[in-house]
Amino acid sequence: MTSLTVNNQPVRYRLPRDTPLLWALRDASNLTGTKYGCGTGDCGACTVDIDGRAVRSCQVPIGRIEGSVVTTIEGLSRDRSHPVQQAFLAANVGQCGYCIPGMVMAAAALIHRNPDPSEELIRASITNLCRCGIYPRLIEAIQHAARAARGEETIPAAPLPGTEPADAARAVPALVPGAMPQEP
Repeated sequence: MTSLTVNNQPVRYRLPRDTPLLWALRDASNLTGTKYGCGTGDCGACTVDIDGRAVRSCQVPIGRIEGSVVTTIEGLSRDRSHPVQQAFLAANVGQCGYCIPGMVMAAAALIHRNPDPSEELIRASITNLCRCGIYPRLIEAIQHAARAARGEETIPAAPLPGTEPADAARAVPALVPGAMPQEP
């Protein structure tokens, strides 16, 4: 049995110690926000935070991280209030969205380690692959999130999950600089 802390909860996995963390999270813990992409650690879709570091979970056997603290996209912020999540939403970073959880986790770990990352550091640190080509918006969003995390600016809040589309649409003009609110 392997003991970890996952999203601030103690977990004991009754899986072989060589089971990749990705499969323990997805299959045993039902944390499906961590995505399977390539299985070789190249794409980064499976990135999670292990003890403050962005790690490709498909490459880490659970037995090697006994006692570690693991944070997945579900544990980062359930209400999407983390600065990285807010910045990604505000910059419309996601397209198909498959790579986004891994990128959010990599960006959150980067900002935690370095609260003022340069564009060069972001490019060097965020090596996740995206077939949709969101990289220019990604860099901008990470810089925005870092400024928000430092308290230098705010990010307009995204509608909470479960918000009716009509209600969310009415809120949009107030969030767009220069937009005029529409009459009901």
